[in-house]
Amino acid sequence: MTDLTKTPVTVITGFLGAGKTTLIRHLMQNPQGKRLAVLVNEFGTMGVDGDILKGCADDNCPADAIMELSNGCICCTVADDFIPTLERLMALPQKPDHILIETSGLALPKPLLKAFDWPAIRSRITVDGVIALADAEAVAAGRFAPDEDAVQAQRLADEGLDHDTPLAEVFEDQIACADVILLTKADLAGQDGLAAARAVIEAEAPRKLPMLAVTEGAIDPRLILGLNAAAEDDIDARPSHHDGADDHEHEDFDTIVVDLPEIDDPQALSDRIADLARTHDILRVKGHVAVQGKPMRLLVQAVGARVRHQYDRPWGDAPRISRLVVIAEHDRIDAPAIRAMLQAVPA
Repeated sequence: MTDLTKTPVTVITGFLGAGKTTLIRHLMQNPQGKRLAVLVNEFGTMGVDGDILKGCADDNCPADAIMELSNGCICCTVADDFIPTLERLMALPQKPDHILIETSGLALPKPLLKAFDWPAIRSRITVDGVIALADAEAVAAGRFAPDEDAVQAQRLADEGLDHDTPLAEVFEDQIACADVILLTKADLAGQDGLAAARAVIEAEAPRKLPMLAVTEGAIDPRLILGLNAAAEDDIDARPSHHDGADDHEHEDFDTIVVDLPEIDDPQALSDRIADLARTHDILRVKGHVAVQGKPMRLLVQAVGARVRHQYDRPWGDAPRISRLVVIAEHDRIDAPAIRAMLQAVPA
């Protein structure tokens, strides 16, 4: 008999560095008896998150069930990339019980939901829910959400002023599309920071949304999987700044890839990245670096001036290539200066 049950998909969205990959790793390690598959979308041509997740593959989510699209937003490449990749996941020898989609940090989730209306997959897949991650510490500090009073004052002063930065629009669209909000890095935000972040999100959300505090991606999967939201049928309740537009652009952001020699001082690199964020308004840096005398890869992850690095796994037979992806707003990215600053780290 034909199985008419649709495979549930959870879309995990959130700003750059909010903790999406960390959350998926936790879900992979706590599958609740489900066989998972993962689709990762990166902004730019070099994937890092998919490689991290493949390092966590096991019988519940094998490496061949972790697929990556790194040549553009999945909602902009539906026919060429997104649909065929979903079909490959559905055609695996052991069909997944649940699919997790990690969008890029710059993605607008609503156009992606519209993609699930394509006839090739609509009868086979349903969007179980949209989970939006928000860095509680950053939101509490007002980095990625506008101050409503200040915006109103600007509007009154200059009707022609562009009140919203691109980052604010991305943040608001992700919140508006969500079924559940996860306030990540709760340990860094503290109780006062969490309360402030909740207030900001409540002011931006088009409807009341559950908000859960999370540290290091640790959450009971039952709280975010199995929501049965059928979000593809509920698009009108998820407003967007881009409603009515034929498509959306990512020209507000740009990426460069920086190759480095082997280094001998990870902290010096970390300090240089933090300086780069402060002087060039860099949003995100991520990648792997070879450290002299160390058999392990150094995983580097930075959100603004907050930099974390750790050895994740041996290089093995893979070439010891040090490569970082740098993301910034389009009019702020100075490729020669960024490369010169990073490549000046002592080898």
